[in-house]
Amino acid sequence: LHQAQFSASDAEIASVQSQGHAVWLEQQLSLPPGPSAWDWLMAKGYNATNFLNSVAPADFVIWNQLITSPDAVRRRVALALSEIMVVSSNSMAIAGRSHAMAAYWDTLCAHAFGNYRQLLEAITLNPAMGVYLNNKGNQKEDAATGRQPDENYAREVMQLFTIGLYELNADGSNRLDAKGQPIDTYDLATITNLARVFTGWDFDPTGANATNLLQLQQPMRLTASRHSSLAASFLGTTIPANTDGNTALKLALDTLFNHANVGPFVGRQLIQRLVTSNPSPAYIARVTAAFNNNGNGVRGDMKAVIRAVLLDAEARSASYMAQPTWGKLREPMLRFVQWARTFKATSASGDWKIPDLSDSATRLGQSPLRSGSVFNFFRPGYVPPNTALASTALVAPELQITNESTVAGYINFMQTVIRAGLVDVTPDYSAELALVNNTAALTDRLNLLLCAGQLSAATLASIRSAIGSISTATATGQQNRVYAAILLTLACPQYIVQK
Repeated sequence: LHQAQFSASDAEIASVQSQGHAVWLEQQLSLPPGPSAWDWLMAKGYNATNFLNSVAPADFVIWNQLITSPDAVRRRVALALSEIMVVSSNSMAIAGRSHAMAAYWDTLCAHAFGNYRQLLEAITLNPAMGVYLNNKGNQKEDAATGRQPDENYAREVMQLFTIGLYELNADGSNRLDAKGQPIDTYDLATITNLARVFTGWDFDPTGANATNLLQLQQPMRLTASRHSSLAASFLGTTIPANTDGNTALKLALDTLFNHANVGPFVGRQLIQRLVTSNPSPAYIARVTAAFNNNGNGVRGDMKAVIRAVLLDAEARSASYMAQPTWGKLREPMLRFVQWARTFKATSASGDWKIPDLSDSATRLGQSPLRSGSVFNFFRPGYVPPNTALASTALVAPELQITNESTVAGYINFMQTVIRAGLVDVTPDYSAELALVNNTAALTDRLNLLLCAGQLSAATLASIRSAIGSISTATATGQQNRVYAAILLTLACPQYIVQK
């Protein structure tokens, strides 16, 4: 449950235990998408003129979706995809920016269980992505002025969304040349040629309302006169001169999608976001095989990929979880969402005005769809320097945003949130208060729901000793014992490292 979605409840644990992992997952994969972020913003009146230049509503709706949406597996996968195909609210400098981010998020959610080829096209033509990576309004070359097509999207769609920097084997390892060196997947000429394909695209004003919000939801539309008429050769494909823009786009995306790198490149990152930072080559290869063929000859079936990631022996076997090199750091935003879901947080007003929590000194140090750059909050291959991980060639992506400031900031922030909630978002600790005079039962419950039972006996003993010193003679004392038990659980390394 912690790998597939955000949290675990008593009922969900019982459901997985009674049905088995595969049957439970299949039920989740068959759920229709929950409410859209776009509709939520419209229902809340954020289409009013005075909100068009505010990005705060984008924070509200994304937090609301992560905490309350019934299709939690879809949202977890969409969040993972948002860290591969990055668009950040930080750089959405257009009117209607919250709606642009909502439409982007809705696109990820809509395609999370679909086909990667369709997702790739939807993201390419998404208006928020168009703004973020300069593809909106990108124009063909002009010899008179020296203008050349913007190359930003052409570079990143290869480097980050599909094939990466180096040619890969199916197990994610680098292919090597005769000198034992990694082989580049593309060069400057590849970028220059591919950039021609992404010219001529801009917002589609068709049907736009008075504030033009609908053009932020609709796929971008081609203006043929602005599309390059030059031939484009890249990755073994040549698009002839004067090919119309829609056909050129299809050929380009088909070429990227069918590249042998996509399965291991994307598959490894999904494993890292959901299960473990250092999957074995065999695990990656099995996920690659599912990407390449879902069993019925279909390439890019996301449901097949998700099944392969979550049901693999490495994800499900207790023997792997016991290995010290196995697992991943829980991202700060995932810890917060887990807290909110586990303790049934509600917003008294229904507005869910949870703000940007990116500040590392006083908040989480991370906030969804708020990455500082297109390269996400952290790199998939990040190795903390001068550490035991570095000496064993292991990666720990989330440690790139982990330091003295973020560790203290997270604990201080959660201490306040656990006690008082955030804005008008408050938790329900009634089940925990019922166990307040039984420290063993209380800590066992938190260990199960928050940590999947992975706290050591020594850690449990320390927490029990600490909370046992808090008197429960008054209602305030009872509440303080529960607050302390939750905080100490959320602060301990055996929680922060998800096994």
